[in-house]
Amino acid sequence: MTSGKSDLWVRIGSALILFAIAGTALWFGGLAFGLLLLVGGALVIVEWLALVRAMTIGGGAKTALNVLGPLLVLGAIAGLWFIRDQLGMTAALWVFGMVWATDIGAYFAGRAFGGARLAPKISPSKTWSGLIGGMIAALIASATIGDRAGIIGVPLWIGLFMGLLAQLGDLVQSWMKRRAGVKDSGKLIPGHGGLFDRVDGVIPVALLLGALALAGQLGVRAAG
Repeated sequence: MTSGKSDLWVRIGSALILFAIAGTALWFGGLAFGLLLLVGGALVIVEWLALVRAMTIGGGAKTALNVLGPLLVLGAIAGLWFIRDQLGMTAALWVFGMVWATDIGAYFAGRAFGGARLAPKISPSKTWSGLIGGMIAALIASATIGDRAGIIGVPLWIGLFMGLLAQLGDLVQSWMKRRAGVKDSGKLIPGHGGLFDRVDGVIPVALLLGALALAGQLGVRAAG
């Protein structure tokens, strides 16, 4: 019990520090946000490549993943940068908020309702109720933060799909860790594992929404 409580406080403390760093960089934008994305992206790529090296898969598949990983991370970085720089802080918070809400909703719905396992061979702890709970939470976050940001070009119920996409990103990372025989992608964050463990859902969501923003299909209402 003492060890469990200690681990919980370590996790909470680490989460608060991460939130403070990310929130400060997001608030200031510009160089601060750019540096956060570049440093964070580099660390995620290092963890991705380390996982791939340890995975029990064929050489061709490893080569493909070694190329795909950095491309996905760089695409997500570009998408987040563009949204923060061109659409504003609240629009960027909308992106992060949907992913954070997905994680929270999936956790509490899974614990409250349990039920059938979503992908027992990949991640035994995930349930269908958690998937649905995460999607609903992402929808609520999209509707509230997206309205505040003045998001246009996409319906705010896109949060449902973003909640699904974030959890697919989490499942892909869980598959990678299972094939690598490890619990976490790294040991950078006390109580949480690696940075990749914390942003696995952000990557596909930022990649898609960033691409929509770059293509002019996602924007914000003009002030006034």
